[in-house]
Amino acid sequence: MTIDMKDFLNIYKSQNINIIDIRSKYIYELSHISKSINIPYEYLLLTPEKYLNPNEKYYLCCQAGYTSKEVSKRLNAKGYNTISINGGYNSYKLNMKKI
Repeated sequence: MTIDMKDFLNIYKSQNINIIDIRSKYIYELSHISKSINIPYEYLLLTPEKYLNPNEKYYLCCQAGYTSKEVSKRLNAKGYNTISINGGYNSYKLNMKKI
């Protein structure tokens, strides 16, 4: 499942949500969506039970939206509720400049 950036930003502004940035720690530390936590996708896929609660919803963010889409599919197949953010961090940066 995916969500467009416009829809994500509406939810992000109005609700307390779980955002996971699945990029490397180094890239995350350079810049990221505020309120997000960093769990590189390798760790998330290897031991999702360590990081995710099957009863909660998580929004996954990568750089451009491709990796998060694949990771989301794999996690959802294991019973987790994840949504990939279309366009990833690149789209977030572009949209934040417009605000």
